[in-house]
Amino acid sequence: MTNVIYPTTNFKATEQIVVERGEGVYVYDNKGKQYLEGLAGLWCTSLGYGNQELIDAATAQMGQLSYYHAFGGKTHPTMMALADKIRDMVPVDNAKIFFGNSGSDANDTFIKILRYYANATGRPEKRKIITRERGYHGVTVASGALTSLPANLTHFDAPVDALGILRTDHPHYYKGRNPGETEDAFVDRIVGNLEKLILAEGADTIAAFLAEPITGASGVIVPPAGYYEKVQALLNEHDILFWADEVICGFGRTGNDFGCTTMNIEKPALMTLAKQLSSAYVPISASVVRGDIYEALVEPVSEVGVFGHGYTYSGHPLGCAVALKTLEIYERDNIFAKAAETGAYLQEKLAPFSDHPLVGEVRGRGLIAALELVSDKSTGEGFPPSVAGFLTNACAEAGLIGRPVAGTAFALCPPLIITKTQIDELVEKLGIGLDATLEHVHSEGLIKAAS
Repeated sequence: MTNVIYPTTNFKATEQIVVERGEGVYVYDNKGKQYLEGLAGLWCTSLGYGNQELIDAATAQMGQLSYYHAFGGKTHPTMMALADKIRDMVPVDNAKIFFGNSGSDANDTFIKILRYYANATGRPEKRKIITRERGYHGVTVASGALTSLPANLTHFDAPVDALGILRTDHPHYYKGRNPGETEDAFVDRIVGNLEKLILAEGADTIAAFLAEPITGASGVIVPPAGYYEKVQALLNEHDILFWADEVICGFGRTGNDFGCTTMNIEKPALMTLAKQLSSAYVPISASVVRGDIYEALVEPVSEVGVFGHGYTYSGHPLGCAVALKTLEIYERDNIFAKAAETGAYLQEKLAPFSDHPLVGEVRGRGLIAALELVSDKSTGEGFPPSVAGFLTNACAEAGLIGRPVAGTAFALCPPLIITKTQIDELVEKLGIGLDATLEHVHSEGLIKAAS
């Protein structure tokens, strides 16, 4: 074992697969074994591995300007061009863009901007942020407080209360519904709970409501129809900003340009982007803010002298160059429309797994999906997390990489360039992994009911 401290890894189970190279939708380990990369790395390698255009864009930028910063009035053409391109794409009015390095720091940046904005507009108390149970928004100290998954909170003593982070219901009907409750009634109940929270805390103390349009690490939760429309109506009534975390959903993942489009979210005030912005070839993120919010900061910043926030690598030329080329490829090759077509095919092929004895629900949109693993299909009771881990290993043995999420689910999120033939391969290998897991849970006496 090396001296690496591994992220999001069991320290007693490190270095299980050593990935040496990648090509298209496949990666290969140091023993030559091929795996279909069913999670696009970490929801991010949209154009797959070895894309020569991205490699060439990076090489050219390195030769022209390998690095420059964006502090103190300095800039460079590639960063400005990328900001203009993003502005033209996003559903944010008169968008202004701050660049960072990851989805975590993009969300962290907005916590600070919201506080700056509250002070600048004479409402210093309006700084609380509402997130949802089972939400994931990063792992820095601040963005980690926005996250509500147990593994990301346990032992870390996240300053949730100090930062004014509030929690409301997750919109997962399968897991959150009451007996006999319809989807419409479920939505009305949890939106009603959100309204009660706002009234109890005081709308004048709440800055924003934060959500992934469709969640990733919390289990690929697709909210029921009407949920976001009712949430936005409530937020508008109480002057609370909608903050869309598009780190996973953004740039074609759900079959549209953004998850907001897929889920009928209208004109968020804030939007965070990363991952597929550069097809993960180079780290880069973007915090996109509505123009009037930015304008409110101009005079206060001038009085201080500088906007005292920024990273050494904000707007790094290499990341900007690769992101620009990535966006060019998306547009030129009609990637989003193709992903919508192959995404519909993926969902169609995964749907029959709902009849598998281990699967309580199959859910997703476009090229992102999850299978909910249950020990009792009649009640939806889940397995211990070890079962999702077993399935992950069984799929890897069959040559498919996926990821256990939220303890009881198995997620899939292949590169946007995957073909229907490769989706057939993915589904076949998933079936092999599920059947091996079924044998395992029977041998361990973990399954309570099967059909």
